Amino acid sequence: MKLSESLASYIRSVSYEQLPDDVVEFTKLCILDYFSSAIAGSDTPPIAKMEEMVRELGGHEHATLITGGKSSVANAALLNGASSHIVEQDDIHKGSIIHAATVVIPAALVIAERDGLSGKDLITAVVAGYEVCFRIGEAVTPSHYYYWHNTATCGTFGAAAAVSKLLGLSEAQIVHALGSAGTQAAGLWEFIEDGAMSKQLHPGKAAMNGVIAGLLAQKDFTAATRILEGNRGFFEAMSDTYDVSKVTEGLGETYKIMENSFKVHASCRHTHHAMDLISELSRERGFDADDIESIEIGTYQVAINITDNDNPVTVYQGKFSLQYCTAHAFVMQEGSLYTFNEENLWNEEIRGLMSKVHVYVDSAKDGAYPNQWGALAKVTLKNGGTIELDTDYPKGDPEQPVTKDELVDKFMQLSRKVDRPEREKIAQKILSLEEVEDLEMLFPKNRVDIK
Repeated sequence: MKLSESLASYIRSVSYEQLPDDVVEFTKLCILDYFSSAIAGSDTPPIAKMEEMVRELGGHEHATLITGGKSSVANAALLNGASSHIVEQDDIHKGSIIHAATVVIPAALVIAERDGLSGKDLITAVVAGYEVCFRIGEAVTPSHYYYWHNTATCGTFGAAAAVSKLLGLSEAQIVHALGSAGTQAAGLWEFIEDGAMSKQLHPGKAAMNGVIAGLLAQKDFTAATRILEGNRGFFEAMSDTYDVSKVTEGLGETYKIMENSFKVHASCRHTHHAMDLISELSRERGFDADDIESIEIGTYQVAINITDNDNPVTVYQGKFSLQYCTAHAFVMQEGSLYTFNEENLWNEEIRGLMSKVHVYVDSAKDGAYPNQWGALAKVTLKNGGTIELDTDYPKGDPEQPVTKDELVDKFMQLSRKVDRPEREKIAQKILSLEEVEDLEMLFPKNRVDIK
């Protein structure tokens, strides 16, 4: 059986009734976490520019925009996907290196809202979308990740899977939806050199492309039936090495959404291991940044590839600088969205400590990646003392989980531009999503000015 046929059979067969209770509860937390980031990003400059374009494009007002008002399902998926990726607090899966929420959930929401589907339908589609994109991402990781942004490329398949489920496509149609998704898959890492806004375009376009792929398949628009494993397909074209077996091994028997991780700090996930260690050290130890001679951070090669920047000059670059994030974590004792700002970027204490941070590849941590996203930290004090710290899993991984209450608190903080009664109402609706029939109710209506 072709890989797309195997995935199509899975997508077609999965149902809400077969989902274990813990999977349903966890999926609702993923959706809550999506809205945390989407609301937080909704008034940022890149999203304002994209919203202006979306309104210029027009279209049938079938789906709610995270910024308010409505647009076409394709436009809404584009904007809502982009908005949820900009503050760097969206979820992440270690094995596939995919932020699934930012592509799968906005694509699923627009179709579910347009077609008057229920919260149960949304939950089921999200589970299917996560499963598909995580498996494809695992098959091509890590070689694919050097040039390609997995969230954009592999995430497109997850968006198409979720949409296909909601549209009730046949297995043959789902195969074509996956084919159209794969041929649109794109997203190059070169944006990171400039800190460019195209990082937000990636998940938005992936969500949009998944919607387009599903809608075309519904009309029996044909596409490659071996888009993954074909001689000129996704695997061959976009990865040096890949493992086909990871796409189907245990398919339908496990729920990969349960492997999902949540982000505590508002920076690149590859900085979180060091931030966890150093912020905890700062809270517990009685010395200042001036007492530190050096900090050495040993981690895996991919983290160095993405975050080795000893002189970030924008807040966004700071979020992708392991040196800055380490210093930031010590001085601020946290890495929330509201501590990553222009003032702290140029904070003399943080910049001074940043110059003492040295990063390198640790062979053991590199060998354990991507199953473990770990780091070593060695802090040398001016008095000659040393402190060595070690972690294999950042906070928010399944191995070091956050609680439901912590995720609700995160939502309340990141959505604070919405008045508190409405925030509480939205959170309650999402946490009882299986009872919700009108998905438009999940979107905020009343916003307040935050000074």
